[in-house]
Amino acid sequence: MPAIYNAPLKDIRFLIHGLLEGGGLSSLAKYHEITPDLMGAVLDEGARLCEQEFLAVNASGDEQGCNYDVDTQSVTTPAGFKQAYQAFVECGWLGISMDETWGGQAMPHLLGFAMEEMSCAANLSLSMYPGLTVGAMNLIATHANEQLQQAYLPNMVSGQWSGTMCLTEPQCGTDLGMIRTKAEPQDDGSYAISGNKIWITSGEHDLAENIIHLVLARLPDAPEGVKGISLFLVPKVLEDSRRNALGCTGLEHKMGIRGSATCFMNFDNAVGWLVGEPHKGLSCMFTMMNAARLMVGLQGLGTAESAYQTALSFARERLQSRSISGPVAPDQPADPILVHPDVRRMLLRQKVINEGNRALAYWTAMHIDISLHHDDEAVRQQADDIVQLMTPVVKAHLTDEGFDCCNLALQTLGGSGFTKDWGIEQLVRDVRITRIYEGTNGIQALDLVGRKLPMQGGRLIRSFLQLLDTELKAYSHHRHYPAVKAARDDMQAATFWLAQEGVKDPEEVAQGATPYLRLLALTAIGWLWLKMSLKAEQMLADGDPDVGFYQGKIKSADFYMAKVLAETTILLKDIQSGKQVLMAFGDEEF
Repeated sequence: MPAIYNAPLKDIRFLIHGLLEGGGLSSLAKYHEITPDLMGAVLDEGARLCEQEFLAVNASGDEQGCNYDVDTQSVTTPAGFKQAYQAFVECGWLGISMDETWGGQAMPHLLGFAMEEMSCAANLSLSMYPGLTVGAMNLIATHANEQLQQAYLPNMVSGQWSGTMCLTEPQCGTDLGMIRTKAEPQDDGSYAISGNKIWITSGEHDLAENIIHLVLARLPDAPEGVKGISLFLVPKVLEDSRRNALGCTGLEHKMGIRGSATCFMNFDNAVGWLVGEPHKGLSCMFTMMNAARLMVGLQGLGTAESAYQTALSFARERLQSRSISGPVAPDQPADPILVHPDVRRMLLRQKVINEGNRALAYWTAMHIDISLHHDDEAVRQQADDIVQLMTPVVKAHLTDEGFDCCNLALQTLGGSGFTKDWGIEQLVRDVRITRIYEGTNGIQALDLVGRKLPMQGGRLIRSFLQLLDTELKAYSHHRHYPAVKAARDDMQAATFWLAQEGVKDPEEVAQGATPYLRLLALTAIGWLWLKMSLKAEQMLADGDPDVGFYQGKIKSADFYMAKVLAETTILLKDIQSGKQVLMAFGDEEF
């Protein structure tokens, strides 16, 4: 049976209209027609699609996986995927945030994030097909010339065509400076692309008529390293309906996301077109990579939400032993396991982590919209700084916690969780990849401390600390102020330590990268939990009838402050302990 999933619309609405006060849309002229009622209708329809169409083929898709035909080099997706995908594209979800010029709905990215979370929660494998296409469309819209945009974007937005990103090769993963795929200029302005790519999500499938590959390759005069990488658009089917000289040569056999086609791809003088400037392909590809990293963070959140709902349902029904404080259900042979403190600890950690991570992700999404569409250039820049800073944090923290929460959900079910009967073992297998692809979480941490912290003379992290200071002053009366202020001070101390020690020895920065990312994430989420608690208290004071929901928010904030946020002190000590205990080992001493 599949895991249980009901879209958490009440919490999503609380974040959008409560915590984020409409996502800042009232200040953006582009979205002046996006009313709360319209957003509500969009969310309702998205939830219906995910709960009914995507979830229905999740477990069966895992069991069947994708099928590869060696003779035709074609891939067949699991039964029901094509119908669910078609329902998705017919409702216009692929173009929810794309401009109307290309047939999109020009909705806020905030709504796109909510839909991404719901679709990943219901069926992670299936959600990856449209997810990569959205990233490809954004890249083409940002960096391709008008001719390529007009030729490819309308059919991608409609869902007739899909997209991929082709980076990794057998000899290189993260180190893209080692790629060998070649691009030879042709007389007609096109390029002949030759090389092999691996781990290409949606590289071949039967859901769309055409697949648009975005391929990193080297021109004949390319300098060595990442400064010699160019980007090319290479379609599976050419404009004259001929099959391009490319193909899938096999599928990866994976522990999870088995309904997602992960392909070996061969390009044999395939026809392609340059996107952006020669040798500047990596900077173009980062448009898609950064979007994909945020998407992967939502994958971690979505799977964790599905796992939590399943675990909670089980804990309410499973009878085992009596409550330590005395029978809770004396008419039953035992009490539901929900009464036991350790089970509550596991469930509440899942609930509170998921809701806090959702707040961080949606807060980041709000700033994407502001960075793109606010009238004031300074406000746009401030918002973009937040997005740049938080992208590796959202990717890494939400997937680290997503995996941990799925594991806790499995543990909550005990032996039942280890079987396929409840669907959580699939979620554990599916979510595990999220900590690896689109840049491992260790790479995200290095990006944070090595690129984002020193960027613009430290402007990004300095602005975030100033934001926290400004807001915390206004909340100094609140009972959670001391805990969040202490975490903020831990983060500042860690930032200063890395800056000072990094000047002397860059390995000190590298050894502290992973704990620093977690420290920043926990602090930011602690601040957001303080704000959510305040908003819930305000709603109760105003007489909102949904007392249980808001009391749950207040108690969840209490749990976070007591059981989670205190970890920042340990993380600071970890960072400041330095590299010696890591780097002192010789190879033979491991």
